[in-house]
Amino acid sequence: MCRGIFLKNSETNSFDLPELFDRSLKMARLICSFLFLPIFVLTQNVNAQSIEIGVYGGIQSSPHSRITGKHSTSGAQYSELVGWEGKSFDAPIYYGIRTTFWRSDKLSYGAEFTHTKAYAPNKALQSAGFDRLEFTDGHNIITLNINKRWELGEFNTYSLVGLGIAIPHVDALPSGGLHTFEYQYSGPAVRGAVGLSRKLNDKFSIFTEYQFTASDNKVSLRNGGSLNTKLLTNAINVGVSYNF
Repeated sequence: MCRGIFLKNSETNSFDLPELFDRSLKMARLICSFLFLPIFVLTQNVNAQSIEIGVYGGIQSSPHSRITGKHSTSGAQYSELVGWEGKSFDAPIYYGIRTTFWRSDKLSYGAEFTHTKAYAPNKALQSAGFDRLEFTDGHNIITLNINKRWELGEFNTYSLVGLGIAIPHVDALPSGGLHTFEYQYSGPAVRGAVGLSRKLNDKFSIFTEYQFTASDNKVSLRNGGSLNTKLLTNAINVGVSYNF
């Protein structure tokens, strides 16, 4: 069973702001470690042509997937097909951060964090026996990537693939049960993207891309419950990067 990274102290369903801030700070430290440690290691061992840091946002959706598991209140098994909603611009918004280490003009390595989101709609909640089920702060995907790019006049086209982990913020309330409200490591994750970038000057570039992520999630609910699902996301991103 998966264990929460940052546990909720309160037995109520209310938000504890100091605790939420502490969890967010710990998550930020974890993200920074994944994003910048690989770059530090690589720069100590390989001559880098350039290092690039990019940030992006966009429109992200999550298609249907089946949730299965055991209710903590009754012990009964459940299985329900959920048409997840992305709600990219509802707080906390969808976004991503990418670091890229270019060893040559064509090939690069790096790391990436994406704050994806998934809301279960009311109909699926009722059928599965939940009052609330969200991965919205967020369904965090962290991967190590391999990138390749090609020149196309004033533009560069690129593709990337990544392998990593999912660390969602689980916000689940079974009907009549206890509220699970914590970050958990839930399983492996992969990503892929294809895009187009253009240099504005020697330091800044803009880019747009299609990105896909997939993760296999096994989540622990409070009081012995469980939830399993495979989450997919599709996104159209627009971003800016800084080269140094």
